[in-house]
Amino acid sequence: MERAARSLLVAHVALIAFSTVALTTFLAGNPPAWLATEPAQTIYRYGWMLSGPSYVLLGAAAIFFHAAYRFGVPRALGLLAAGTLLSLSAELIGTSTGLPFGPYSYTTLLGYRIGGLVPFPIPLSWFYMVYASLAITGRILPARQSEISKAGWAFCAGAILTAWDVAMDPAMSKATTHWLWHTDGFFYGMPLSNWVGWFLTGSVVARAMISIVPTEQFAQKVSSSRLPLAIYAINGVMPIAICFRHQLWWAGILGIVAMGLALILARRSDRLIPPVIFGT
Repeated sequence: MERAARSLLVAHVALIAFSTVALTTFLAGNPPAWLATEPAQTIYRYGWMLSGPSYVLLGAAAIFFHAAYRFGVPRALGLLAAGTLLSLSAELIGTSTGLPFGPYSYTTLLGYRIGGLVPFPIPLSWFYMVYASLAITGRILPARQSEISKAGWAFCAGAILTAWDVAMDPAMSKATTHWLWHTDGFFYGMPLSNWVGWFLTGSVVARAMISIVPTEQFAQKVSSSRLPLAIYAINGVMPIAICFRHQLWWAGILGIVAMGLALILARRSDRLIPPVIFGT
């Protein structure tokens, strides 16, 4: 499991890097003439269809093996179930009613949509990014048994998760059309309710996860690892790059500030928490 998590992380990073280069160069404007010829056209069609879902699957698999190595397969499955099912429920409600995120819908760019509404990679991305957000939280907050401490962990993880959406939402809905807002929101078309929804949903998912793995164990066995931090950081690269490429300056700048603050706080704790990549 240790080597599997490491290998999956490398593949996850490589595919994100490839997608970032593609989406900020020849796929950012009118496609070049050579892209309309074969076999480039076939490669492009399948690459566009598979790259997004694939890097999400790789990230989710890396985090699953990371958790399984530390807590065993049953609890890793519990974390996966909590992360995906709760977030999927929120997304299905959101795309059906507009609550709590605001009125929006997904296009077909991210693959098969569950219930015709939510692309299957979406709940998987919630799973691994909430896990990573909890890993950072364990470097910032002390782990105690009290309900107040657990609530603090959940809210902190929810805020760290929401920081990821600062650049991602404009990149995926304004610069590209992975999802569409059916309102004219204040932040590149996105309503403020979206961040409220992200914070609330992320906090609920985080609270469910720490009911499966107590905060003390999470801090000791996950927060000491750099793999979740790498997952969190690399998933911010592509949306921030896309925002800058399409001149969505405030989204890119604020995305760096929001995610950077979380990573700086996590990095400063290295002097307190021995960095361990796979619990060795």
